[in-house]
Amino acid sequence: MSDKDRPRRRTYTVLDSKVLAVASEGYAGDWAAYIGAVRGDNFDRESQEVLEHGSKLRESVAKLLFPDFRDLDYRD
Repeated sequence: MSDKDRPRRRTYTVLDSKVLAVASEGYAGDWAAYIGAVRGDNFDRESQEVLEHGSKLRESVAKLLFPDFRDLDYRD
């Protein structure tokens, strides 16, 4: 199975009714996390919007919010 075919981890944390933090594993075995404001209507759908348009979190904050990703390198 190539890296592009392997399922990648993705999860989000609801920080407020209209704020999501989203973490996503990359193809290179790394990860990054983003934060963004959302309408709060559908967190599953809105998490993709945060990945595409949110602000990237600092590594120290991202590791606090998403400890399950610590086995990967944080993408700069």
